[in-house]
Amino acid sequence: MHRKVIAPSVLAASLLLVIPASAAGSAAGAPGIGDPYYPASGNGGYDVSHYDLRLKYQPKTDLLEGTATLLATATQDLSRFNLDFGLKVSEVRVNGAKAGFAASGAHELEVTPAQALPKGRQATVVVKYAGKPSEFKVDGWSAWQRTPDGGVAAQEPDAAAWWFPSNDHPLDKATFDISVNVPDGTQAISNGVLQSQSSRLGWTRYNWRSNKPQATYLATLAVGKFDITTDKTASGLPVLNAYSKDLGDNAGAARASVERTAEVTEWLEGVFGPYPFNALGGYVPNVPSGFALETQTRPFYSPRQFANGANVSVVVHELAHQWYGDSVSVDGWKDIWINEGFARYSQWLWSEKEGEGTAQELADWAYGLRAADDPFWQVKPGDPGPDNQFHLAVYDRGAIALQALRNEIGDEKFFAILKGWPTERAYGNAKVGDFVRYAEKVSGKPLAQLFETWLYTPGKPAFAPPAAASKDSRSLRSPSAEPVEPKSWKKIAATDAVHDRDHGSGSGSGHGRGHGH
Repeated sequence: MHRKVIAPSVLAASLLLVIPASAAGSAAGAPGIGDPYYPASGNGGYDVSHYDLRLKYQPKTDLLEGTATLLATATQDLSRFNLDFGLKVSEVRVNGAKAGFAASGAHELEVTPAQALPKGRQATVVVKYAGKPSEFKVDGWSAWQRTPDGGVAAQEPDAAAWWFPSNDHPLDKATFDISVNVPDGTQAISNGVLQSQSSRLGWTRYNWRSNKPQATYLATLAVGKFDITTDKTASGLPVLNAYSKDLGDNAGAARASVERTAEVTEWLEGVFGPYPFNALGGYVPNVPSGFALETQTRPFYSPRQFANGANVSVVVHELAHQWYGDSVSVDGWKDIWINEGFARYSQWLWSEKEGEGTAQELADWAYGLRAADDPFWQVKPGDPGPDNQFHLAVYDRGAIALQALRNEIGDEKFFAILKGWPTERAYGNAKVGDFVRYAEKVSGKPLAQLFETWLYTPGKPAFAPPAAASKDSRSLRSPSAEPVEPKSWKKIAATDAVHDRDHGSGSGSGHGRGHGH
């Protein structure tokens, strides 16, 4: 998924507001966190540690009422700071005192506290608001999906501004308590563990908790009528899956896929190490979009993912993100390969496990699908640009890069890297360069040129010669050999076809926003 960058003129205008005299000597926090792909995303000057969201949603009217409490710490002297938000705000308080506020730009809420916040000061920010999320648009687009019986917030790289005020960038992760009041007979699905639910006067309140750091785009909310299944893993983790009651012909295939979540997670623990969170599951609402998304602990799946039957491969992909993308998140959106390249490669490893084509055979096939002059090879997975952030090259060429690494260093070191990286970087952020350095440290080999070739050099790379360093090293197949389509390829490619239709591009790129898992 990709979003249009806010015009520089809009961004500049928000920087020119007058700082109140009471804040003399302090500076306003920047209206962006500094991501070159999305200059208006996130905010500067503070760090959020916790979000407490108390919401009420009426599916019939799409009215969302909320009180958001943010616990934050000023990282500089602050006379004013921004939140990313688009609904109508009625009141803001900072440390109990009423604060000034004003909307600006495409999705900025500027807050001026009664007293400036010195660097290091903890702040409690309370925002009261109401509005219809589907009516809030950025460049004509809404991240909120209406359904026949409710609504869904699940998008990348941003969705928070449609339902809660936040510092909306993966660099500022926080824990979450999400409490949602909905009409009786309707459920509210979110991240983490369902702490409790209670009914009163025709309304039911669901209380969810995520106790590990979570990026704002990974926070999700789905309100509707669901069939819910619950279970526990062998280690005691709660599993909760939810399926819209009106999935039609896709209902059986969706269940046959998502109900294998615990099994897939247990297998992934053998590849990536201990599962990093305290709950797992997935949900399939009745939405028209076709993508899936790694919303933390509880991935979102469009029913179209299962239009051609069960597809466990997409479940593998989204669950792999719990390690690569959710626990270890991007430092900036240019680093998207450390999310998507690894999640795609996990599908190849699942195929290898299931005897439906080895990762090597899938790499050979993906490599041979496109001629050297195909524009696919011009996209750099290590820095694809905002318009190509979710291009298939990030996925497929990105996964081939990992197979090339495996070939170069051998299985023992390769799988040590796959398991060690999310442990060393747990609950943090990372750049592509951080991973390269880690791989060099673990393997004891210089790898900069390998990654430069596969991630940063436009054009179709030549096949690398066989590595002779270890007996289990592999090499990509000789160009003269004829690859055979692996049995798993069509299931993997089926998710790409959905991705393409969402974005209107046969090569997996697009314009505006949207996400293809």
